[in-house]
Amino acid sequence: MKNKENTLLNKTFKEFIGTVLLITACIPIGIFIVIFIVTQIDFQWLYTTFPNLYYQMRGLFYFLFEDSFGFLFLLLCWILLVLFLLYRLLRKVFSYIYSLSNATHSLLDKNTDYIKLPRELADIEVQINHLKKMALQNERLAKESEQKKNDLVVYLAHDLKTPLTSMIGYLSLLDEIKDMPKKQREKYINIALEKSYKLEDLINELFEITRFNAETIVLEKEILYINRMLEQIIDDFYPMLKELGKEIVYTSKEEILLLGDSDKLARVFNNLIRNAIYYSIENTIEINTAVRENTVTISIKNRGKKIPEEKLNQIFEKFYRLDSARMSKTGGSGLGLAIAKEIVELHDGKIGVTSDEFITFYVELPLYKKAE
Repeated sequence: MKNKENTLLNKTFKEFIGTVLLITACIPIGIFIVIFIVTQIDFQWLYTTFPNLYYQMRGLFYFLFEDSFGFLFLLLCWILLVLFLLYRLLRKVFSYIYSLSNATHSLLDKNTDYIKLPRELADIEVQINHLKKMALQNERLAKESEQKKNDLVVYLAHDLKTPLTSMIGYLSLLDEIKDMPKKQREKYINIALEKSYKLEDLINELFEITRFNAETIVLEKEILYINRMLEQIIDDFYPMLKELGKEIVYTSKEEILLLGDSDKLARVFNNLIRNAIYYSIENTIEINTAVRENTVTISIKNRGKKIPEEKLNQIFEKFYRLDSARMSKTGGSGLGLAIAKEIVELHDGKIGVTSDEFITFYVELPLYKKAE
């Protein structure tokens, strides 16, 4: 990793050293070439034809190759060339720094234009553009999530008003009519109580929204039998199933051990089974377990309205509700599946859904491995 980070520095420094060595080598080579040319010239002819040029060349030759000042002059030229190359090196390095500085400012821009860097910084350009893309995507998702939450709060506030108004109305009648017949009084009390339960559910949903945003889910793992957990959860739904005239078919042929948080996993399957009961258009919901190598897959299957393909990927997003009509009986806070996904992933598992003739939610979890 360290060598990779220093690649650009090494390359730039090697280019500088190579250029300095090339210039240093060119000086003696140049001197040799000059001496060779001078020895080949017919000075008598040059003296006769161009006497001034002859004396000028002779003086320059003497100065460069016989006088000590000539050596110092060549040394000074070499030093100036090295300093010039060093200046170009520093200018290139600082140009990289300025480019990276401008790129970091561009990360905060709202536009979607790609950041351009010098050719030598191509790898860094790719990484910075990836970061910008992720930042824009996260910002968009945050805005969408916030909008969904705001819409949901508006919906719940509207839904809170409905049972509250009914409760106030029936309780007012009970208060005003002192001699109301007993049968009618019991009817009004039951309606007010039913509306109060609904109001409690809606208030719990509001608390659920706040808690989901403020808390991180922490697991308390233990060894548990997933099949026994499912049987217990199914038993808890018996009153609801009886009221709706539905049934759950589940048979477990073997004991399946997992290492997980029983309360959190129970919440996952409670949510999935409840959804299957509410949205099933037939009376039977099927639950199956399948063990494959080191994992177990729990599937909850019911016949229901087909979920559009484009919505299958959104169904596990928080505050997303497939039921846009906000049915008072089935419309929830849009947090159940999002929380279920987080819990399953914290158990190193996977959760998903398929929709064709049947709607099938499946949860894949790792099996418990006994120490050998």
